Amino acid sequence: MKLESVSIKNFRCYADEINVSFQELTTFVGKNDIGKSSVLEALEIFFNNDTVAMEQGDANIHSEQKRVEITCEFSNLPKELSLDAGAETTLEAEYLLSASKTLKIRKVFDCSLKKPSVEVFVIAYHPTAQGVSNLLELKEKELQAIVKEKKLDVPLKGNPGMRRAIWAATEELGRADVAITASKAKEDGKRIWEQIETHLPIFALFQSDRSSRDSDDEVQNPMKAAVAAAIAEVQDDIARIQTRVQEKAEEIARSTHAALMTIDASLASELTPEFTPPTPSKWISLFSVGLNTDSGIPLNKRGSGVRRLVLVSFFKAEAERRLKTSNKRSIIYAIEEPETAQHPNNQRILIDSFKSLSSETGCQVLLTTHSPGFASELPVSSIRYVSRDPDTRKPQISAGDDVFGAVADALGVTPDSRVKVLLCVEGPTDVIAFKCLSKALHAADPTLPNLATDERIAFIVLGGSTLKHWVDENYLQSLRRPEIHIYDRDVPAYEAAVDKVNLRTDGSWAAQTTKHEIESYLHPEAIREAFGVTILVDDHPVDGKAVPKIFAEAYSAAQKYDGVMKDSNAKTRLADKAFPLMTAERIKERDPLGEVSDWLRRIGHLAAA
Repeated sequence: MKLESVSIKNFRCYADEINVSFQELTTFVGKNDIGKSSVLEALEIFFNNDTVAMEQGDANIHSEQKRVEITCEFSNLPKELSLDAGAETTLEAEYLLSASKTLKIRKVFDCSLKKPSVEVFVIAYHPTAQGVSNLLELKEKELQAIVKEKKLDVPLKGNPGMRRAIWAATEELGRADVAITASKAKEDGKRIWEQIETHLPIFALFQSDRSSRDSDDEVQNPMKAAVAAAIAEVQDDIARIQTRVQEKAEEIARSTHAALMTIDASLASELTPEFTPPTPSKWISLFSVGLNTDSGIPLNKRGSGVRRLVLVSFFKAEAERRLKTSNKRSIIYAIEEPETAQHPNNQRILIDSFKSLSSETGCQVLLTTHSPGFASELPVSSIRYVSRDPDTRKPQISAGDDVFGAVADALGVTPDSRVKVLLCVEGPTDVIAFKCLSKALHAADPTLPNLATDERIAFIVLGGSTLKHWVDENYLQSLRRPEIHIYDRDVPAYEAAVDKVNLRTDGSWAAQTTKHEIESYLHPEAIREAFGVTILVDDHPVDGKAVPKIFAEAYSAAQKYDGVMKDSNAKTRLADKAFPLMTAERIKERDPLGEVSDWLRRIGHLAAA
């Protein structure tokens, strides 16, 4: 399951309901104490209520209503749910989805109590007509009675089938958005909720260092997330254990009832066992893995820089591990201020690891930062800017085409005095591609700049959908640096942007690739060496299938995925694994006219001017 959005109401600074959408990689940027961490901690409370638990003081202090609502919306839902006696059903068939076919789960906390209580609801576009609004709560005999009364032609065994028949025979269902109780559900409603819980993503929160939490040995211990990841991959084994325990417990309950009947049959006509399996967070809490460093010193007793370095290593290793394994359950990593106490080189490793992790199936990464420099290395579409409304002073979260401009205005971006040239490209994968190609060509010809290490040249990621705005408005003009724009040829509209840049008189210039896109410069051997699949790399695809699409189909088939990975994920994998394997010889084979070398030579001349 994928987390699509969260709505938060009456939680801390968020008195009014606020909605945040998520991508595979989402970064919250804003000043200190603005509400960034509150979003991640609301999610931690929703999924686990453990590392951060709901407290009485978490309700907004200005609100008379002490009820906090956290609503999460999910996509990529389980195709089928299995109830008792092998009865199969789906969330859609039970009318438990929203009007947009997503699953919305709301948790309501009563913070008027010393220890807040919680109620859970499914917000669904559900039948409300009299007699058919509560079918999920009816017992088999009650459903059978309705079927007989309506004279429906449907087997009297299997509750899902009887519900479908009753709903189908109802002329007007009166469907509307309603809150269906899950925490107090009865009969199949309860069984369905238990099934849903096993499919929810595992959520692992890494908090930033705070003086008030120095004694917490899990503040920066990534092993808790390692346990969560391991639990996510053994769901089948856990399900078998739970089924076996339930069978044995029910067997003991039946024996107990039989013994009771022999003593005094009037005491109880029946004893019905009610089995409640452990929640995912309970399974995770059963295991504890510590990390000792040199001389047996626990990790939490080391300095913040060392603890953060272990964090860097964990995410780098996890990104590489998930690339090689299939995962039974999705996981969300939420990391506060990952750049804290880290050398710039380690920050780069973190950023690359986050990008790689977020491209994997069933994995999302959520970050917070107050560093515009760190945020600028991430896709613009992933940025969520947290600020305050200038009039009401209430927190607001914005995204969109111009969000990074707002970030730069509020937090400040000072150009590095060493930077002489701005190299503008469409996306983050283009940055990796250019760095790898230039590194390989520089090794063969040192007169060409190595964009991976040359401090005179800084990359600017314009974003494909917002590129026109950057060019038309000339947003970078205030930096007083000449710009070089290199775009793919796959979008004809980019030609107009190229012409506009070339009309400038400040030394800036622009070009489009002669091939379809930057991935078209990859050598098939680099792809085969990186992924073990052989594809045809076409300069100008005529069937609409560019290199990322062809690779996605071949690699997905080789890995036996249920479907085909997204083109964006394919681009990320090619950038991370295939472009670093490009050599000067392979570039020459794919680019015999030396187009890439010519770009680099022009960039070098401008940087030296």
